Amino acid sequence: MPTPTIDDPTFAALRDTTGDEFVRELVDTFLAEAPGMFDDLREALARSDAERFRRAAHSLKSNGNTFGALTFGGLARDLEMAGAVEVRGRGAGALAPIEAEYGRVAAALRAWRHE
Repeated sequence: MPTPTIDDPTFAALRDTTGDEFVRELVDTFLAEAPGMFDDLREALARSDAERFRRAAHSLKSNGNTFGALTFGGLARDLEMAGAVEVRGRGAGALAPIEAEYGRVAAALRAWRHE
């Protein structure tokens, strides 16, 4: 069985703990800031800037895990642990899996946001 884009129990726990209004703010902030995090990730990768790459991957990981986007968080964790030099060696499509997963996560969060 495939892993869901957003883990319902994790997302429900976030909503129960913080309330829907705060979760809406978190979602809005993530959706607004994630493209910049991806820009940082790409630029750091192109420049082999290990620290900037690690920070961007870490931020994406933390945000994903907060919402229960566990596959997304895992992909970001893998990038964070591998580092810019290793990921750069993977070639031009190295970021494609996390970018595709972000598309699914963003769509799921937008759908929840507009319920």
